[in-house]
Amino acid sequence: IDQGTSSTKTLIFDEAGIAVAKGSEDLHTNYFDNGFVEQDPEGIFRNVLASVKKCLENFSAKGLTINEITSIGISNQRETFIVWDKNGQPLHNAVVWQCKRSVSICEELKQQGLSDSVNQKTGLVIDPYFSATKLIWLFRHNQKVREAVQNGKAFFGTIDTWLLYKLTSGKEYATDYTNASRTLFFNLHTLQWDNELINEFGFAGINLPQIKSSAAVFGATDCNGLFSKKIPITAMIGDSHAAAFGEGCFEKGTAKATLGTGCSILMNIGEKPVQSKNGMVTTVCWSIDGRIDYALEGVIVSCGATIEWLKNELNLFTDSRETAAMATAVADNGGVYLIPAFSGLGSPHWDMERRASLTGMSFGTTKNHIVRAALESIPYQVKDVIVAMEKDAGVSLKELNADGGITGNVFVVQFLADLLQKNVATIGNPDVSALGAAYLSGLQSGVYLSIEHLQQLNKEKKYYQPSTETAIVDKGYAGWQQTIKTNR
Repeated sequence: IDQGTSSTKTLIFDEAGIAVAKGSEDLHTNYFDNGFVEQDPEGIFRNVLASVKKCLENFSAKGLTINEITSIGISNQRETFIVWDKNGQPLHNAVVWQCKRSVSICEELKQQGLSDSVNQKTGLVIDPYFSATKLIWLFRHNQKVREAVQNGKAFFGTIDTWLLYKLTSGKEYATDYTNASRTLFFNLHTLQWDNELINEFGFAGINLPQIKSSAAVFGATDCNGLFSKKIPITAMIGDSHAAAFGEGCFEKGTAKATLGTGCSILMNIGEKPVQSKNGMVTTVCWSIDGRIDYALEGVIVSCGATIEWLKNELNLFTDSRETAAMATAVADNGGVYLIPAFSGLGSPHWDMERRASLTGMSFGTTKNHIVRAALESIPYQVKDVIVAMEKDAGVSLKELNADGGITGNVFVVQFLADLLQKNVATIGNPDVSALGAAYLSGLQSGVYLSIEHLQQLNKEKKYYQPSTETAIVDKGYAGWQQTIKTNR
């Protein structure tokens, strides 16, 4: 089950790691004018059940037997959280990771001098992206939440925890290291909730879930009667981390970039956390029994969202698939740069107050130049992140595994390979987060024998190799760096 921001996808994988059935259900999100972003908690659960039902119908229609399903893995949109009471009733809507309600609270926490201790303990930065700052906002503005926290009757959970709680009728209350590591409550060094930070934020008495490895026994469910017997849930993991696992980021120096609406870049840095000095966050990459791998992560706020804006607001094309041909119709970007800070700039800049800009135009500028500038902004941002990661980890990128919708754009992926001067591999599986969750679940339930076994699966990668002709990309990137610095 891959519970994402805009939809839930459910897939069934066989012992060869091949998807044999799929069901998808769109999920509604409330976007408010003030930058608030929310979802209905019960709606998320219904959405998951609808997606599972569609998948099982697809599975049965192929003549396959539901009783042969061994275990369930869950990957989920990260940082989005829910607070509920002892009866399992949500006290407020789910607050989505994109929500910006806590910008002023973040400034307040920084003024209190908490930046260093938060970064040192959690590996994260004080930013609205992470859950705790928005929970502080709820505590201040929602009486029900405040009273429940103060009375020790508030239960906090990211989406994986909420789904586990609902799927097991309130019997199980747990999360995994990856989701815990996105909350600002979790200490990367002790691998426990950090009571000092929790008290500093004013949440003494809040209930927090038990933390387990990404592959572990979390409980069992019949998915509200969709199965005739209970199936064990044997994996839970944040979606970006699941994608890294599905892409095979099993060793130090391997990285993945999910090129979607935004972009999450994770680089496996091995068995010890490294504190970033270059605007990255440190997080748990994935974990199995007896092994925890850490990662540096760079978060890019706007990738595909930029292309959608060009389509919907500027009407430069009707189908995003046209953009690769438009970009190659001109020799270069013509000096045009689009800084896609529509919701601020993420890693490594962390300038959330910044606004988007389109610069360097002349009467010779065509819409192809603008489209190319927008597409180029994606590899440029990825390169910014990879350079920072290599500095932090003291390790050179081996290869970049790319997934997500934008990997269908040949111009972007080839430009990225040329810019990084590294191979960029695409797995050709649009559902790599679901694959990662299935791999972890299957490892725990015995469908897959070991990580070495997983390395033998899904070897059908397409490799984009860097060109030796780098003059255009190098000049373009130099111009990008100059524009980022000067055009504020």
